[in-house]
Amino acid sequence: MKASEAERSSGAGAYERLLRAIEEGELAPGSRLREAELAERFQISRTPVREALGRLEAQGLVAHEPHRGASVAQLDYGQVSELYDLREVLEGTAARLAAIHASTVETEILEEMVARDRTLLVDAPALARTNRQFHRQIHGAARNRFLQGTLETMRLSLVLLPGATTLAAPDRAAESLAEHAAIVAAIRAHDADGAEAAARAHIRAAFKARIRIWQEA
Repeated sequence: MKASEAERSSGAGAYERLLRAIEEGELAPGSRLREAELAERFQISRTPVREALGRLEAQGLVAHEPHRGASVAQLDYGQVSELYDLREVLEGTAARLAAIHASTVETEILEEMVARDRTLLVDAPALARTNRQFHRQIHGAARNRFLQGTLETMRLSLVLLPGATTLAAPDRAAESLAEHAAIVAAIRAHDADGAEAAARAHIRAAFKARIRIWQEA
């Protein structure tokens, strides 16, 4: 896709495009990141690419090694485990707060998202995108800007998870959707304890699926 003149001179625009490429798996963990190649790929100049790489490095998404240059950062097993531990706490808290604060309209939107995702069970990449939207909707309904900011920071680290989306694993898409439905049902009932428990169980199940993918790689 050809960039506009504004995008050509914008480090922010280059950052968004690079982040999206990492998030969508086009630039996998460990991939080399050469300024000239990226500029050619995105049809932008090298200066905004350099700015974007610096920003991504500051966020821990890009690693820079002597004699090798920049590459998409990689997480080891310990880091992935730590990430899921934190994610369980944060997503559980978000679901708890959403059960307290979510409006009827927000709850209906979550229910509609679950219904839509039932049509995507055989499309893991699409389901991965809508999964992120589902969780962001809960984060917004939680009504806590500090929690939401922390979750957004954590989301940046999630793009570095090794392997394909866990939703591509056998039966995981259907299991995940059932877990989403349980979270939404608790939010609908304003059951804060139930919503937190359901969200925590969902993240633990996702971690188990991630470990299986890692073992089979």
